[in-house]
Amino acid sequence: ATILDDPVKASNTRGTLTFATAGPNTRTTQLFINYKDNSRLDKMCFSPIGEVVEGMDVVDKFYSGYGEGAPEGKGPDQDLIEKRGNAYLTAKFPLLSYIKSAELVATNEGGEGSSDGLLQ
Repeated sequence: ATILDDPVKASNTRGTLTFATAGPNTRTTQLFINYKDNSRLDKMCFSPIGEVVEGMDVVDKFYSGYGEGAPEGKGPDQDLIEKRGNAYLTAKFPLLSYIKSAELVATNEGGEGSSDGLLQ
């Protein structure tokens, strides 16, 4: 199943967490963290849903030796990830970094989340 697009309310700047997409209303569960200013993605409906507010230095240490996914790079093939899951990743990409936990933090006095709807 795919997920409908959210309106772009924040720019794809360094540290933002964004759903990957292959076009309008084609999101699945794949997310990425922007390592640099990728504001060019804003016009292509890549809508950030969160932001790394602490620990970007850790993100910068993620293993990057595989590069982009196939066929552009030596990284994982998206179709095989979908078909075989983590078994494929651990067998073929043993140096791949994993996020084991993440936390939603309050960004205002009133509770979780921010007033503009962007999770932090």
